[in-house]
Amino acid sequence: MNSQDAPPSRSAHEPATFGPQRRPMSRIIREVIDPDPLHPALIPGIGVEETGRSFRTNWWVFGVAGAGVVAVIAWALVDPASISAVGSVSLDWVTENFGWLFSLLTIVVAIFMLVVGYGRTGGVRLGADDEKPEFSMVSWIAMLFSAGIGIGLLFYGPMEPLTYFLAPPHGFDVAPGSVDAMHTAIAQTVLHWGPMAWAYYALVGGAIAYAAYRRGRPPLISALFDSVFSQRTQGWFGPLIDIFAILVTLFGTAVSLGIGALQIASGVEMVTGLGTLGNGFIIGAIAVLTALFILSAVSGVKRGIRILSNINMVVAGLLGLFVLVAGPTLLLANLIPAAGVTYFSELGTMLMRNASMGEETEVFMQAWTTYYWAWWVSWTPFVGLFIAKISRGRTLREFVTVVIVVPSAVCLVWFGIVGGTSMWLETQGAGVSAAGSAEAQLFTLLAELPLGAITSVVALVSIIIFFVTSADSASIVMGSMSQQGKAEPSRWVTIFWGLMLGLIAASLLLAGGRDALSGLQAIMVVTALPFAFVVMGIMWAWAKDLRTDPYMMRRRYAREAIDEGVRAGIAEHGDDFVFGASVVEAEHGAGAWLDTADPALTEWYTEATTGMLDVVKADAEGADADRPDADDPARIEAPTVRAALESGEPELDRDDGGGRVGV
Repeated sequence: MNSQDAPPSRSAHEPATFGPQRRPMSRIIREVIDPDPLHPALIPGIGVEETGRSFRTNWWVFGVAGAGVVAVIAWALVDPASISAVGSVSLDWVTENFGWLFSLLTIVVAIFMLVVGYGRTGGVRLGADDEKPEFSMVSWIAMLFSAGIGIGLLFYGPMEPLTYFLAPPHGFDVAPGSVDAMHTAIAQTVLHWGPMAWAYYALVGGAIAYAAYRRGRPPLISALFDSVFSQRTQGWFGPLIDIFAILVTLFGTAVSLGIGALQIASGVEMVTGLGTLGNGFIIGAIAVLTALFILSAVSGVKRGIRILSNINMVVAGLLGLFVLVAGPTLLLANLIPAAGVTYFSELGTMLMRNASMGEETEVFMQAWTTYYWAWWVSWTPFVGLFIAKISRGRTLREFVTVVIVVPSAVCLVWFGIVGGTSMWLETQGAGVSAAGSAEAQLFTLLAELPLGAITSVVALVSIIIFFVTSADSASIVMGSMSQQGKAEPSRWVTIFWGLMLGLIAASLLLAGGRDALSGLQAIMVVTALPFAFVVMGIMWAWAKDLRTDPYMMRRRYAREAIDEGVRAGIAEHGDDFVFGASVVEAEHGAGAWLDTADPALTEWYTEATTGMLDVVKADAEGADADRPDADDPARIEAPTVRAALESGEPELDRDDGGGRVGV
């Protein structure tokens, strides 16, 4: 860049003028054509769809994953007892030898996400600097629930707290069936379904959204490692990760759909009084629901999943409100906040519980806590990819707050209402625990309350919608992974994976019923062990990306410049000074700490850029002015520090952005 590029209206050492500063189009074009003047702190971010990347079907990923599905279906049909036995033995081995690893990883992931969301990186946007969220807050939260917990809320709502109420886990000094046992039961349930679980989803979802919508990479698990392994993720290593993610997603979702189908059958039995319904009804129900979720999936996220998710949030919310009013309202009103306090007071006890505390504790950890940690790890590809698709445009602070805190609070309220009611009914002799099966406990609970027949139908509708939204979300995600991260996968690919979902759920139920499902579920939990190491790698790779994010560089510039400027202003002018940008000697400015000539800081953007894209503007009304974190001290960078970075003087470009705030 030569001296003619400097603005003619001021000398090389004149402070930058205040107010909005728009750059001429000729300069923007030069910055795009010649990457050298592109300052790494001014890169605005780029979405994957702006890179000109083509998304084709990866036949290796599609073919190998499809063959794996067919193989497991054949296994389930030919020898269902074997799949159950292998799964049980493998699960025992994993939980016995690596239970500590899952517990430690869960704690690390939760801490990592809190630092990402509420630390200095909180203002980083999952998208370009000026990008707005695609979905409203209500729709966003509704879709989070439908994809992230879905059927589990209704299935485990009355059953899990009741289990801990009747048999308190090790470390809780409470009597079984007591009021204190109610508090610890809800606290233990929230441990499994609350912040720890959602931290896993937030990690993978946030990392994918950041990579795809700010770094221009395809929304794939494998693409998260580009900053660590560079182009090697495009060889055999990347497709292998994506194949594995598809298999975990498909089988994990199929197991949940099988559980949902069993619960639907149980509900129909109790509502209609038809008696025990056989496999014929269950298979027919799966066939109808498969057609529904495929129809929803091919309609796209905006129409299908968003509409169904909004409907189901209202339905499930009304059902929970009814149980609150019709059940022991005063007891529940006291139980929920008390259980929340118990959760935090007993958090150390619950997290420190391990298999070395005795055989009884070892059995509990295997059946519940370790099982849940492994289960959430195995679900992170599916839920993470879906959360990434619907979270574009959010800041990391907003993302972490909504994805972790809001669902956890709702889980506390839901399990407090439904679980609290089931525990209260148990003390009244209603015998919810004697319902005969876990999937029947919800309908037994509703039958003990007024309007039981009507509310059971409402619960059935909610389960069906959760079934559809979970399955169509999974179909879209698997289709996307099959086509190199394509945002809206081809219809035939989505339909194929939707059919595979329905087929494997039906074949497992037909072949071995609940035993085959539990065996496959155990195998899928076992697959979480190698994926746990993938999760560790995701934290490493994402942290590396965030350290060189343009927003973080601008924060550092602002901190350095403001510190020097305030000291100089007070020393030279007392109270009577303002900030402006001026040029100083090389290595003495706000950017002396950064080697802007390092190609690693800009090549990810220049390689992705195929058009003449603008960089961050210096005006306060531009890219960042409307951010939720506008009161952050680093926001003083607009217009002063940003103006210094893009002032156009040759010294700035040659001397690593060495401008400082002048007085």
